Amino acid sequence: MLSSILIFLAFGVLTGLTTVLFGFGGGFVIVPVVYALALASGSGQDAMLVAVATSTAVMIVNSLSASLAHWRSGRLRTDLLFPLAAYIGVGALGGALLATRVPDAVLHLLFIAYLAITIVDSLLRRGFISRSPGTVERRLGPVATSAGGLGIGAVASFLGVGGSIMTVPLLRRLGLPMATSAAMANPLSVPVSVVGAAVYALALPMGTGSLATGRLGYIDLLAMAGLLAGSLPTIAVAKRLVGRMPDRIHAIAFIALLVVVLASMLLIRPA
Repeated sequence: MLSSILIFLAFGVLTGLTTVLFGFGGGFVIVPVVYALALASGSGQDAMLVAVATSTAVMIVNSLSASLAHWRSGRLRTDLLFPLAAYIGVGALGGALLATRVPDAVLHLLFIAYLAITIVDSLLRRGFISRSPGTVERRLGPVATSAGGLGIGAVASFLGVGGSIMTVPLLRRLGLPMATSAAMANPLSVPVSVVGAAVYALALPMGTGSLATGRLGYIDLLAMAGLLAGSLPTIAVAKRLVGRMPDRIHAIAFIALLVVVLASMLLIRPA
């Protein structure tokens, strides 16, 4: 028990750092950690879903905290938030409901597949790693906003990764600096986390995944508490780092972290 708490605290610190720098809300750090510990504890049947659900719940607090810090620093662009955030929230409902009906091994495989696709796409498609001087910002059209928002919400809640995995590359290719793209990913992760966590918390009948077992639905409350204890103080400190990292290095670091997470998920074998 103590060792698990210490692990959650340590990775909570990393979660807070990635939330501020990359807009992850913690998803890509939390899912592998909770998944591995759930498997080790014998919860193999629904270990991946517990990891996704717990990650989604943690993101509510982390994304709101980081969004407030970015708003105070003036990095949030409200003109780009709406109506994209509303469509993301609607898509998140469908994605979370679908995740509760997918076998755990399939969810694990899809998580790996999406990570790999995102890494390759970010490396090969122009506009992510390098932002040319004098780049003119573009806007999403109505169709791209609605379809893109629904897709982002569905995938993000289905995998428990917030919206950053899709919104950061999207905003980057619209011509935004990496620091702004990462900052915008936090408020865009809020509708994903709120809707997704509600679905995962209510997905099990009362008594099946009760508070007596340390869960609220599929959400692991002990893991959530430990991760937040480490992430929230880190977010308060790490917000000072935003904007100090060179744009190209910031983009490369985003991809590098995804590669590390992909490698860790490939090493973890489903039950």
